[in-house]
Amino acid sequence: MTANTGAQNSRPTADNPSLAEQGRDAEGRNITSERRLYMQLLAFGDVNDTEKLIQAVEYSGIHGTLYMDVNDPRGVAFVTAHTNPDFFVNSWRTFLNRSPFAELTIKHEYTMLGRTYAIGYESDLEHILINRPLHRICNPDWPWAVWYPLRRSGMFEKLPKEEQRDILMEHGRQGAEFSAAGHGYDIRLACHGLDRNDNDFVVALVGPELHPLSAMVQAMRKTRQTSEFLTNLGPFLVGKIIWHTPFERYLERIL
Repeated sequence: MTANTGAQNSRPTADNPSLAEQGRDAEGRNITSERRLYMQLLAFGDVNDTEKLIQAVEYSGIHGTLYMDVNDPRGVAFVTAHTNPDFFVNSWRTFLNRSPFAELTIKHEYTMLGRTYAIGYESDLEHILINRPLHRICNPDWPWAVWYPLRRSGMFEKLPKEEQRDILMEHGRQGAEFSAAGHGYDIRLACHGLDRNDNDFVVALVGPELHPLSAMVQAMRKTRQTSEFLTNLGPFLVGKIIWHTPFERYLERIL
């Protein structure tokens, strides 16, 4: 990770916008990181044999998580991640154009691509941007997942920063209550300019059981962010893990 501290890069300017992720250390000094994780979820139909898919993934060395699609008895979804976006147009693209995945039908409406990001106060950027999201998609103790994109209204960006912060904090508290109880955990990805349908974010909720994830979505509907400022939500991909790369091996792959 490229981590820096000091005033010289603590404040991006209009003439020199910072592309680094921003955080703050224990002393309140600005820290930055140039590393982030890109994640893509693809969904497939017309699957006759999931074992062939698992064998192909293991043989290829591609890392990620394979889900059974709850809403399609012949459907699966695969999420993969890397710090280098070139991976998606090189190794990942080559793999998908070979059998058996080449014979499957891609369900484009469920394609999601995003990047991890920091809010600005995090003290451990490597954990927030790399380790935590990887662990959450690869954790066998949290096999259930709900993935969905969302787009926020432009009116939200016109609100005062203090009001934006309060709205986001209310939304975050709802999720934190579920996480504290061990019911579900989120993965938040920015997809500005990356999503074919012009969504702003991709969210994944993962956990040991499906019902709490549904309850999380229901609880979030009551927050101001969702009820007043979302213009698009979904479609939802609901899956359960049938194969995944162990977290430690995945981390070694992308370092």
